[in-house]
Amino acid sequence: MDWQLRQACYKGLRSIKYAILHNLPNRCLLCRQDIHQYGQQRPQTGICQSCLIAGLYQDEACLGCGKTMTVLQRYCGHCQRSEPIWVIAPCSYHQGLGELISGIKYQQQCAPLHALVQVLAIRVMDLVARELIQLPQVIIPVPLHANRLKSRGFNQAWLIANALSQQLGIKMDDGLLIRHVDTQAQAGLDGKARRINCANAFSLTQDIPYQRVALIDDVVTTGTTINEISKLFTAEYVHVQAWCLARAEAPGLI
Repeated sequence: MDWQLRQACYKGLRSIKYAILHNLPNRCLLCRQDIHQYGQQRPQTGICQSCLIAGLYQDEACLGCGKTMTVLQRYCGHCQRSEPIWVIAPCSYHQGLGELISGIKYQQQCAPLHALVQVLAIRVMDLVARELIQLPQVIIPVPLHANRLKSRGFNQAWLIANALSQQLGIKMDDGLLIRHVDTQAQAGLDGKARRINCANAFSLTQDIPYQRVALIDDVVTTGTTINEISKLFTAEYVHVQAWCLARAEAPGLI
């Protein structure tokens, strides 16, 4: 197939996809109401503005543990002692949007992905503007083992990282970090079991050419996966932060 024919086929497929998206019922997966567009270049799908805004953090949150704070600062008093990895998220997993994020991973329901990535990007840039964080040189999706990737068909962290890379203009590197151990799913495990499960599960494929990186995942719960990966980078004096669509905080912090 020559270049012109490939281009024609590509444009045709794009037109078909656009027509399908614009003729399918566009309803919010949470409230089931129609989603009305207000001049957006890209139609918002999967979640309406009201549900999206209601699910976001309404107060400041500690970048260490997610605890609600009244004062704008990087860490709460407890986290100031240990200064854990910054976890950047636009919302709590428990406050309404967790259902959508779970649907992306387990039901391949990716309609709200663009809107969720967009509010994460806004959260990142807001913290940068307020000088609480510094942008990384690269974003790295948390990898799946080849067996898990084959069975699921996609890596949700890669989808998020790819969209963020386009929105923020930051390079994505999906070849530097690999998961070489096919670990058990973390859901349902307690903190100790999660640490044992993830121990030495990741490795680097080459020397690290960066000084600042952001690890991308859909949800950060106990931080076990992020902390295990960060050991590889901090051993080489690389600053690590984590970006996710939502944070599942410990009970009582929100």
